[in-house]
Amino acid sequence: MKKTAFFLMFIFGAVALFAQSAKDVQFVWTDATELTMLGQFFPENPNPYHRVDTVRFKGFTAGENKQVRFGVGMICAFRTNSTIISVDPEYGDVSFPTNTMGISARGFDLYIRKDGQWINAASTVSGDKNLNKPLTLINNMDGQEKECLLYLPIQSELRELKIGVQAGKSLQPLANPFRHRIAFFGSSFTHGSSTSRPAMNYPSQLSRATGLQVLNLGCAGNCKLQSYFCDVLCATDADAFVFDSFSNPKIEEIEERLFPFIEKLQKAHPGKPLIFQRTIYRERRNFCTSTEDYERRRQERAAELMRQAVKKYPDVYYIETTNATSPTHETSVDGTHPGDYGYTLWAESLQKPLLKILKKYGIR
Repeated sequence: MKKTAFFLMFIFGAVALFAQSAKDVQFVWTDATELTMLGQFFPENPNPYHRVDTVRFKGFTAGENKQVRFGVGMICAFRTNSTIISVDPEYGDVSFPTNTMGISARGFDLYIRKDGQWINAASTVSGDKNLNKPLTLINNMDGQEKECLLYLPIQSELRELKIGVQAGKSLQPLANPFRHRIAFFGSSFTHGSSTSRPAMNYPSQLSRATGLQVLNLGCAGNCKLQSYFCDVLCATDADAFVFDSFSNPKIEEIEERLFPFIEKLQKAHPGKPLIFQRTIYRERRNFCTSTEDYERRRQERAAELMRQAVKKYPDVYYIETTNATSPTHETSVDGTHPGDYGYTLWAESLQKPLLKILKKYGIR
């Protein structure tokens, strides 16, 4: 027994001795912008990690101004044969939400392609006092060249980002593995509130499942069909537009703004599909009668107006099958927002009808 215990201690000690530590590695750092940046609305922005240049586009509230500077849905794509990968970020505004994990709000999410499928490889965040210090994402890999996607934080601003690999190892831009440019405009749902990792909002999950590149203009609490958000979309180079636009606005705002929003966007993008979604069921409706009444009336009014819009305008569609609720009603984090699994259900419920519409426009 003593010999067995000693042998196990020796083996575990040897593993610990030879385990790769960032302290023992000489890193070479590369600015993320020298690699492949995906999910950018405007690649020419002065800050490439901002979705919207708030000097160019005006009208945002203070909260919206902050949110559109978050890199939601943005990806740094690269190839490397390094056995260890680190990041060195410089943050601007940082958020500490109560219903979203710190990894999603302030951290990074690494995916590696294996057998043609994007597989989660690592996700992490520094402690609050060490946010602007280098952070190891993964180590002890096998040294074979790998194709990587690095998702940026969804509720924090980046001013700079560097990717670190071992000295002597390669780090090269990855050719864009996604097709087309599909712009999403939506609420905290589209933004990814209550996710555990940056890559788990439903547009990102849908992107990995379909191979379509998505641009994410989700803004928590602030997607209300505003004209100044439409200005951003009018200037966006995209092949199609998808909206989660009935989750935040009041019924009166939907009635007032929906048709002008469509007309303005169609003028800028004639012939391109505008695809609206029904807002999802919120679990706080289960027993709160006032919430149930209001949510039902809002869904019904939005559906009524969308039936009119589909008849009135070409290239306008309405998908009513979106769903983020399991049969057991166990997918919600806070009664409003789904967790990761709920967003998976949403992406799955959207995929088939969305692809059917996009196929009409040669988007495959």
